This record gives sequence, C-alpha cells and structure tokens, in this order.
Amino acid sequence: MTHPIPTPARLAAALGGHRPARGRRIGLLGGSFNPPHGGHLAISRAALARLRLDAVWWLISPQNPLKPRGRTAPMARRLAAARAWARHPRIIAGPLEDALGTLYTADTLTALSRRFPGVAFVWLMGADNLAQVDRWKDWQRILNTLPIAVFDRPSYSLSALSAKAARRFARHRLPEASARRLAGRAPPAWVFIHLRLNPQSSTRIRAAGMTDG
Repeated sequence: MTHPIPTPARLAAALGGHRPARGRRIGLLGGSFNPPHGGHLAISRAALARLRLDAVWWLISPQNPLKPRGRTAPMARRLAAARAWARHPRIIAGPLEDALGTLYTADTLTALSRRFPGVAFVWLMGADNLAQVDRWKDWQRILNTLPIAVFDRPSYSLSALSAKAARRFARHRLPEASARRLAGRAPPAWVFIHLRLNPQSSTRIRAAGMTDG
C-alpha cells in the first residue's frame, strides 16, 4: 500500500525532535499503550541491554485494527502517559504511525525501512503477540521486513513457541545468546528472549478500573 510521504519536520516532531543517524540500532515497540505500564518499560530496557540498541521507539497506534473503536483513550492522553512512563533518555514515545499515515504494522515497518534506509531497526513484541500474529494483516511480510525480538510474557511461552508464526519461521530462529547480533541481521530472523516476567498488561489494568482509558 502506498502512503503519502511525510515531511522530515513531521517525522522529527513525532520523534520528539530526534532524527536517527545512519548506523543507529533502534528497537520498535508498537501498540495502543492503552494504558502504558511497567511491562512496556521492562521490555524496552531489556531490549536496550540485550540487543545492544541505541534507542527504543514506542509507536503509539492511532487505532489497533483488531480492537473495537470507542474503547481506546484519545491519542493525546495515551501519548502523555507513555512519555511519563518512559523515564529513559533512550526510550522515545511518539505518534509515528500517525505521522506516517499507516495503520497496519506491516505498512509501518515498510515505511520506516524506506524513510531511514541506514538505520538497523528491530521489531519488538511480547510472546502474547507472537501467539496470535498470524491474525495480523500481511503478517508474513512483518517477519520478512525486519528482524524480530520476542520477549517472554507470563503464561505465553508455550503457546507462542508452538503458534503458527513460530512454526512457519522456526528455521530462522536464532539462539538467545545471539540476541546482541540481531540488529542489522537480514530478515527473516528472530530470537526469543527470557526475562523476569512482569504480570502487568493494559487489558488487566483497564479491567481493574485503574484508568479511565
């Protein structure tokens, strides 16, 4: 799908004024962040260390295509909350998909790869998303566009590693010890990373009534 090319100024604004230099290693963590929580922060910090990244970008989605409209807090509220949660100079939260004019992850990753050809991007996802990524639009293009780091989530390890995507791309899985070499690796390539499990999730927080989003 062809999307209008955003101006450099609009992209820079979506990144809080940051423009990545060639050769930088950047992790991409997408989602509604409705609301953001400690799990997002834990994955991001682990990615910076384990993948030896220069930065992690939180891509605040305008609307998750798999979730009903009307249950997502306004973008401005989610963005402000995400920036408050990040609390790290190398974690940048921004409405990048809104600036790119993309809705689906496959289109977002393609657009970013084209806009920043000298940057080594890595897509970051939780094991819960690997378990159902085959429901996403053009999901195989996602795995063929960027290398992917999958982070363990409570109760999802077995279902994620036996899911359709993991089985389809099993021969492209790298050992966890190779995670630091994932950025810049030609896709398809992915690694499953174990870390101390964080039980927080946006769904549980909303169900508990801890946010009005």
